[in-house]
Amino acid sequence: MKTPSIPRFERYFVLLPANPLDMNKKRSDRQPKRDAKGPKSGGYQGKKEFQRKPSKPKAAHPGRRYDENAPVRLNKFIANSGICSRREADVLIKTGVVSINGEIVTELGTKVKPGDVVKYDGHTIAQEKKRYVLLNKPKNFITAVNDPLKRKTVMSLIKGATKEPIFPVDKMDRQTTGLLLFTNDQELARRMSRNENKLRMIYQISLKEKVKPLHIEQMKKGVEIEGLMVQPDDIQFVGDGSDPHEVGVTVTSLKAAKIIALFEHYGYHVTRMDRVTLGSLTKKDLPRGQYRALTKEEVGFLYMNS
Repeated sequence: MKTPSIPRFERYFVLLPANPLDMNKKRSDRQPKRDAKGPKSGGYQGKKEFQRKPSKPKAAHPGRRYDENAPVRLNKFIANSGICSRREADVLIKTGVVSINGEIVTELGTKVKPGDVVKYDGHTIAQEKKRYVLLNKPKNFITAVNDPLKRKTVMSLIKGATKEPIFPVDKMDRQTTGLLLFTNDQELARRMSRNENKLRMIYQISLKEKVKPLHIEQMKKGVEIEGLMVQPDDIQFVGDGSDPHEVGVTVTSLKAAKIIALFEHYGYHVTRMDRVTLGSLTKKDLPRGQYRALTKEEVGFLYMNS
């Protein structure tokens, strides 16, 4: 599988050689010289602009490779069926109300193999096939399953995508567009939504006013808003920076509302917010309002990166 290409607005200065073994080369051969006086922005002088090459994804650890047919822990099997959480499943196992192939199981950590019949309180637990659907969300759709106000929801856009019920992994504002993942895999959804998750997301922001380069530099360092430090992982003008109304923001933990608040802090008005990458997933060949199923390799990358 080819490594997903990095969006055109995500540009960096390369400070180290592409090959770590070239560290013995002189500094002058590896990176541009800094102007003696130094530019006001503190960057490097010179006409040549460097761009980091996309790195190849690391091979998955044998024990962490995604395999839908691999044996799974009994508590995870029960939780994935939607009966309860994994902790609650541990309690059920200890009380002796769960059986595998007719034998009561009370030992935590027991594995369930493909073809095993698992029963809870005499009723067979049906394991649904895992489904993963990626949607390029348009405007004016909310990420709710049902809406009492009868507004349009994203569920209507993926109607008929799978036989199994699937749900959005995270929330997106009604006016925010871009990549939204749906699944019935509770384990992956839990991984992607937990606080320590470092799944990279890139938003392309359109603003009513021209953004000043000085403000971009200040945002990179972090800005205190209502007593909390708001700092994106990276923020750059889109492409060659010729359009000061377009900015790319890379985050791993900030919610969309925080990103908007960051620009509003400087008096800018966000007119469009589009999520163009979600981990290793991109919008390539996925028109607005359309969806597609993920490949096994893409699901594996999501597990590795979350």
